[in-house]
Amino acid sequence: MTARSEALQLFVDAASAAFDQFAQAPASRRSIAQIFSALEVPGAQRPGPGSRLPVCFHLDAALAIETQHQPLRRLVDRFKAIEPLLGWRRRTNYDGSESENFFEGHANAMIIGPGGLEERRDLWFGVTLMAPDVRYPDHDHAPEEVYLVLSEGEFRQGQGAWFSPGVGGSFYNEPGIRHAMRSVGTPLFAFWVLLANGPA
Repeated sequence: MTARSEALQLFVDAASAAFDQFAQAPASRRSIAQIFSALEVPGAQRPGPGSRLPVCFHLDAALAIETQHQPLRRLVDRFKAIEPLLGWRRRTNYDGSESENFFEGHANAMIIGPGGLEERRDLWFGVTLMAPDVRYPDHDHAPEEVYLVLSEGEFRQGQGAWFSPGVGGSFYNEPGIRHAMRSVGTPLFAFWVLLANGPA
């Protein structure tokens, strides 16, 4: 069996506890139960150093969250330990709904999944960082998705109103729903998990 690094295992454990506490919608709970059950079996590890983009300058501010919730503080600490290994990338396809500063003002990193620290196809576990006052483009995808937000910021699903989950906020995107996010006066930082194979 492939061995998972201690730092990544500690991150997975912290993420499992945080999602379990804050993702309370029934669909979210079903999805994360399947995802973290699958994560009990490690995938192939990706060697090599990570890479940052200029927008990662905002990471320190984004990770300086103020919260009384120990699971969120532990998750941030565990993320900091693996972040230097991540390959931060820009989204390469968008539809014109994004802000003019989107290209330089955002970055995504795959933690577990295609191109992540752990290579696998059954699930994706990633993170998005955006500089202040950036709008991510409208987009959709077949896999269902659960977010755990660790900053201020606004999100939208379908044609609904923009909403602010707040630090520790979590929500579920059903398969195929159009969705978007935008930062406000501070950086946006959010984790997302996708059950790539769909619900059982």
